[in-house]
Amino acid sequence: MTHRPPGEPAPADRGDLDPAAVDPRVLGALLGRHGWRRRGGPAGQYGRWTPPAPGAGPASLLVPENRAFPDCADLLDEALTALARSAAPAAREVLAALAVPSDEIRWWRDTPQGPLGATPWTEQERLRSAARQVLFAAALATRAHAGYHGSRHRRHAQAALTGVLLGTGPAGSGDQGGLTAFVPADTGRAVTVRLHHALHAAREAVDYRRTTGSPDAFDSAVRAGVSRELTEALVSLVRGTEGARIALQWAPAAGVPQGCAARPEPVEFSPGDLPALREAAARYLQGEPSVPVRVTGTVVRMRRSGPRGAGTVRLRVLAGADVPHIRVALDEEAYRTAGQAHLAGLPVRVAGRLESRGGFRRLTGATGLAAVEVDDAERDRLMKAPEEGPDYLAEGG
Repeated sequence: MTHRPPGEPAPADRGDLDPAAVDPRVLGALLGRHGWRRRGGPAGQYGRWTPPAPGAGPASLLVPENRAFPDCADLLDEALTALARSAAPAAREVLAALAVPSDEIRWWRDTPQGPLGATPWTEQERLRSAARQVLFAAALATRAHAGYHGSRHRRHAQAALTGVLLGTGPAGSGDQGGLTAFVPADTGRAVTVRLHHALHAAREAVDYRRTTGSPDAFDSAVRAGVSRELTEALVSLVRGTEGARIALQWAPAAGVPQGCAARPEPVEFSPGDLPALREAAARYLQGEPSVPVRVTGTVVRMRRSGPRGAGTVRLRVLAGADVPHIRVALDEEAYRTAGQAHLAGLPVRVAGRLESRGGFRRLTGATGLAAVEVDDAERDRLMKAPEEGPDYLAEGG
């Protein structure tokens, strides 16, 4: 996930955009989304668009309504050039969306503003952190339906967010202090769709809890992508505010995903929702069961209290569980086997239950630990493979 400083427009290069490849209908939709106003033009031929604020860009743009217009290519070329020469964030946002068709996710927190309507730097950091948690929770849910993911699926979620651009600023909407994520439609559409369903399911579950007193709706909401990680992210988003909301808009060039509203309504949460969200987070943590697994991994750490007896080893997981590392308690014989495999540069295989307590980082009831024979080339690769860095975002789990 890439970040840009507050207020800085999204990067775009006019040289990357070929007018012949730009759909005029997509350009018109993006201009309208980012605050431009259509001020006239012959119906069915072209429209005259003006920027969100006077002096915020070119005086106006002429955009054909379809490719059948005789001067379509020339008008598109002129419009793209004018946008590229403008320093206005609204112009740059449109170019960015044309260069990489992206779904847009926007967050707002209703908090008191500083002098002259400025948003405090600490508030921007809180909003950015909460937005990242929301995105990461949605990315986790594309991998599996789970009330609590813990340290599972984090590598997959991090990969799913590659290419996402996250930056603050009005993004052409006229709202100060908001934040927008541009999620490439070709690689990240699954994340946006999952977030769309999960947010509405979370909203409905909170309403059901507040109306009936029953938290049962949160159980069925897991199938839509709601999890401890998402409810905690929403708590972070809402805490310290008078309310917060999230809005999604689909990339015009990619169309509307099946089963989703064409123009989704923003989903809002208020401080009154916090007790239900916190209760759901605790419920998910307690309710997620342990998982039987058979893991193959390399020994990276060994520890026991004395020269003999049982001990604990830390494995870097190669296969069998979607977590980077696990801790395994072993009896004396299994501990000795693990030590011999470590000295020989061999991985080990062990069966047990991946416990939800602690974030699915511990294997209990370990049985059948044995070294796995590999050829010399594979052993060298395993010995030289770099350790995985800290968990993405270093939050939760």
